[in-house]
Amino acid sequence: MLTPVANGLAVIACNTCRLSADEREDADGTRGGALLVAALEAAKAADPRYADVAIQQMPCLFSCTEHCSIHLRAPGKVGYLLGRFTPDAEAARAILDYAVHYADSDHGRVPFKQWPQGIKGHFIARTPPEGYLVES
Repeated sequence: MLTPVANGLAVIACNTCRLSADEREDADGTRGGALLVAALEAAKAADPRYADVAIQQMPCLFSCTEHCSIHLRAPGKVGYLLGRFTPDAEAARAILDYAVHYADSDHGRVPFKQWPQGIKGHFIARTPPEGYLVES
């Protein structure tokens, strides 16, 4: 049930997520999550700033009332569940730009002024790192 992965900065995308609130998949039968994974991988390959961000995927992050969801995590940092993305290059760049700021932060808190416009309004939940609770 569990697959070991490197313990580092990662964007984990739900590869079975819906395409949108109204559609499961595109005209070719591809799920939105799979399209988002492809967009994230293409954006990472096109820009060396994203080299340290692992793109990982798994079926179902259990945020099924949303669509195109990702989990952002790194050791010792607050994690975030984000969703409601359009699975395209613009969303992928916004997610990865935020991940770079997140990696540079002390505890996973990125100042709002550094948030890319494309991730504002997409936060669903935050998760404490193992062994910690988050203060206000």
